[in-house]
Amino acid sequence: MSNGTGNFTKSKIMQNTKLPHWPDDKKTLWRELQAYYETTQLDINALLSKDILRTEKLSVDTGTLFLDFSKNQVDDRALKLLIDLAGACDLKEKITQMFDGDPVNNTEKRAALHTTLRCPHNADFKSEGANQQQAQVQETLKKMTSFCNAIHSGQHRGYTGKTITDIVNLGVGGSDLGPKMACHALRVFQQPGITTHFVSNIDDTDLGHTLAHINPEKTLFIVASKSFTTQETMRNANSARAWFLASAEQKDICSHFIAVSSNIDRAVTFGIEEDNVFPLWNWVGGRYSLWSSIGLSIALAIGMDNFKELLAGGHEMDAHFSNTPFAQNGPVIMGLLGIVYSNMLNVPTQAIIPYDENLTFFPDYLQQLEMESNGKGVNKNGTPITYQTGQILWGSIGTNSQHSFHQLFHQGKHTCNIDFLLPLSSHYNLGNQHKYLVSNCLAQAQALLKGKPEDEIKQELISQGLDETEACNLAPHKVVPGNKPSTLICYEKMTPRVLGNLIALYEHKVYVQSVIWDINPFDQWGVEYGKQLCDSIEPYLKSDCNTSPKGVDPSTAQIISRYHRLKRKS
Repeated sequence: MSNGTGNFTKSKIMQNTKLPHWPDDKKTLWRELQAYYETTQLDINALLSKDILRTEKLSVDTGTLFLDFSKNQVDDRALKLLIDLAGACDLKEKITQMFDGDPVNNTEKRAALHTTLRCPHNADFKSEGANQQQAQVQETLKKMTSFCNAIHSGQHRGYTGKTITDIVNLGVGGSDLGPKMACHALRVFQQPGITTHFVSNIDDTDLGHTLAHINPEKTLFIVASKSFTTQETMRNANSARAWFLASAEQKDICSHFIAVSSNIDRAVTFGIEEDNVFPLWNWVGGRYSLWSSIGLSIALAIGMDNFKELLAGGHEMDAHFSNTPFAQNGPVIMGLLGIVYSNMLNVPTQAIIPYDENLTFFPDYLQQLEMESNGKGVNKNGTPITYQTGQILWGSIGTNSQHSFHQLFHQGKHTCNIDFLLPLSSHYNLGNQHKYLVSNCLAQAQALLKGKPEDEIKQELISQGLDETEACNLAPHKVVPGNKPSTLICYEKMTPRVLGNLIALYEHKVYVQSVIWDINPFDQWGVEYGKQLCDSIEPYLKSDCNTSPKGVDPSTAQIISRYHRLKRKS
């Protein structure tokens, strides 16, 4: 936790953390790290000045991404302890288990083979099951390619013979956040004549606004739901179908509705032809699904060749993660630094600041990826844990964010670790704008690092004409403590391959942290509980319901009562 001077103090809660089910070597290393950060105040400026090799040792070049970790609260001793901790947690073996298709999702007794979705077609797995899954993946990619070609060539047309111009993706969570983020990030690769829309919210404003701006004769709906029972998605799908049938017939649905689902029967009952159902498998988790047929909206937006480049970028990062020693491994270093901030320095939040307008929705996407994966309160054995798992992740686009919340970064009492994402070139050449963008990003990282002390500010104010008294009064208001951590992730410019690298980088970071914390990052039972409660509350909101709500708290009952009073008035 920052004490307001850019230094950190150890939380009293962490001093009493119990680690009852960990092996002794892991406990020892954890305690050593705690003790080291409790007794050592790391000055990043001093570390950079004293060690001329620091930037080299704490930078990773994956070939597509360049990651600079040198502005973080870590030194040689801390890094060695962290890498030793990863070894004590059998991280290398756990990485192999995930890639081999072992049931790493222990609560749901299944593998997490999202990496299979982006493997080359000739990949060979140790597990026969994984090889079978790879064959299914390749068959689905062929089906996606054929469908995209039919849309883009005009072979697949609407019921009146008009070409398809609008794609509406109906999904929620992983069926929305990933595709929406990717389509926006890669819009420079947008196929001519195609506009992609995303509807996720059960609030009818979301769907209503979209329907008001499209033509049913030229629109294709993608109903993206693994179970084909997801409440928000299916209610939106039913409303979209009713809107469509107001100007078309039932037989016309086959030209305008397709599904991504594992529940073919429900999709067919809805009116979608079986050939227009793209498979989704149980071993693909929602927040890891954009690589699958859930990414059909991406492929339709940017073309199948570019979608395959996205997959190739993800696979590149998989190879880096699998084969690179921990000290030069991008996702491993990112994950271990997160352990430092979460557990050793008690920093509760992390900010993602892309200096890339293309990545507008990237912080939103990472919120689900990180917080839904690692927001857990028990370990893999179901035992309650007493240490923090995961940080609250947030962020926005630079330079916009400089004019909103960077003030808190520089002078506030809170501290969060920050990832800056920076393209070093642009798809456009509009004056000196990109040069100014790069300058701003580097300046923010440097200001966080260096700070500005009071004596320097006083002398600066006096040189500007203020007398000594005025300078002394104003100077404290302009002090910037510095010694605030940040990571800089650079790439040439946004492309499908770069985006694939970035997404897989953060996926693997999440997995590294889950291994250290001994939790399952592939389930989300808290989300499921909220859905159950929704099912129990909704019947009491029906207009003909005269039954007093049962099993709800008094606050909820009060709001239900107010809801009915307002409905009766209207």
